[in-house]
Amino acid sequence: MKVLIAVTHLLGTGHLSRALTLARAFVAAGHQVQVASGGFPAPQLNTSGIPMVQIPPLRSDGVNFSCLLTADDTTADDTYLAHRQDAFCAALTDMQPDILITELYPFGRRKLKAEFLALLSAAHALPRRPMVLSSIRDILAPPSKPKRAGETDAVIAEFYDAVLVHSDPAATRLEASWPVSDALAEKLHYTGYVSPPEAGPHPDQAGSGEVLVSAGGGSVGTPLYEAALEAARLTPDLRWRLLVGGADAQARIAEFSKRGSPAILEPARPDFRQMLSHAAASVSMCGYNTALDLLQAGTPAVLVPFDAGKEVEQGLRADALAPLDGMEVLRSAHVTPESLCAAVKQAVAAPRRDTGGFRFDGAIETVRIACELAEARR
Repeated sequence: MKVLIAVTHLLGTGHLSRALTLARAFVAAGHQVQVASGGFPAPQLNTSGIPMVQIPPLRSDGVNFSCLLTADDTTADDTYLAHRQDAFCAALTDMQPDILITELYPFGRRKLKAEFLALLSAAHALPRRPMVLSSIRDILAPPSKPKRAGETDAVIAEFYDAVLVHSDPAATRLEASWPVSDALAEKLHYTGYVSPPEAGPHPDQAGSGEVLVSAGGGSVGTPLYEAALEAARLTPDLRWRLLVGGADAQARIAEFSKRGSPAILEPARPDFRQMLSHAAASVSMCGYNTALDLLQAGTPAVLVPFDAGKEVEQGLRADALAPLDGMEVLRSAHVTPESLCAAVKQAVAAPRRDTGGFRFDGAIETVRIACELAEARR
């Protein structure tokens, strides 16, 4: 089958990473896949073997998702947004997919509603309409107003055949963060967590015995990095390595280097998941992909959920993981070098966490569910 995945990441790279994992699963099962990406390129992610269509990119102005910026840091105007809409629709028309997957929409990306609705309308107008699926993570940003849940239900009812929830329902159900109506419940399919295969050990033992500090692929996490730089001074018995994300990673590293910390500083690495296998501990935010990496690796972890701009998704996820062995949660308002050191020591001292209690086969299960639904419509 032919599968088109439409995704736009605006701050970090988690949405694109998950879309790529799904794409690789479809390719492995013998299907033809294309990812139409409307976010900025993310060179740290592995796109090999996945045909990509780069839509004129957008990013948010930090956590201000109502202000969308272009590659030259100007606010996207109607003309630019129209070019994006045309590019998404062209990818659909050129491919004529059997399955169309929209990542996050209509549960998020409200600012891009026009282009998604144009894509969905174009899909329904094709001579052979594709199976239309929404792909969402385990925990969403709850709707800020009750009517928005109703608006989402209306879009689902009009355009979507099913909603793929990439969670293990034994751990987290959609109701934990989103009001699930009876109509929506009928279209939900839980896939398990969408994660690449377990990374296994690093061939060079990189990260061995270190405290790995990361904040995803976006230009966020500066307060966390600053606290970690000082924490490295307070714990001379530990080696701290800061993996700095974002397109401006080198500039941020240069600025951090002025502090004279003993911590190692380098850009975010594609072998991060393998490094976790050897790390003494991880200090990170609590995005979907990072949480799964930690669950798979069993690494002692300090979670500092991203909460700027009234974001609550990561906090809900961190609270769900907090009861597990070796998982310490530290709210951003309480992060200091001293509190960070204490949390790391607590995580390391805890019993080793069992890595076998969760379903990580969400990508394979997504392929199975999507193809069964598409076959049933033929």
